[in-house]
Amino acid sequence: MKYLHTMVRVADLDASLDFYCKHLGLVELRRRDSEQGRFTLVFLAAPGDDSAQVELTHNWDPEVYTGGRNFGHLAYLVDDIYALCERLQAAGVVINRPPRDGHMAFVRSPDGISIELLQKGDALPPKAPWSSMPNTGEW
Repeated sequence: MKYLHTMVRVADLDASLDFYCKHLGLVELRRRDSEQGRFTLVFLAAPGDDSAQVELTHNWDPEVYTGGRNFGHLAYLVDDIYALCERLQAAGVVINRPPRDGHMAFVRSPDGISIELLQKGDALPPKAPWSSMPNTGEW
C-alpha cells in the first residue's frame, strides 16, 4: 500500500492556486480537465516531495462547501516557520494560530481548510511579534 494524495474541493480554483502555490509554496505537478465530468483536478506537492500530494478538485458547476474544520488539517514541515508566516501575513492570510512556540502555526485556505505548519528540527526561539500574538478564529 502507498499513500497517494489528499483531495480537497475548492470553490475558486484561481484563489486556491494563488494560496497553495504562490503563498504557501507548493508546486503544480499535473492538471486534468474533464469536459464530461465538468471538473478540474490539480495535483500539488511541496518542492522536491512528490510523495505527499494534495489534489484540488474544482467542480465547474457552483457549489457551496462548508465544514472545512471537520476535515481535520493538512500538515507541512517548513524550514523557517517565522519567515513563512511573515510571507503569508504580508499576502493577507490570517495566521489563526501564530507560531508563539517557534514550532507550530495554523492558517486556513480560501475554502476553510485548516493547514498546520511545523518547524523542521527543533523549535525556533520565541520571537516578536509571534510570541505574544493571540489566536484568531478557529484553527
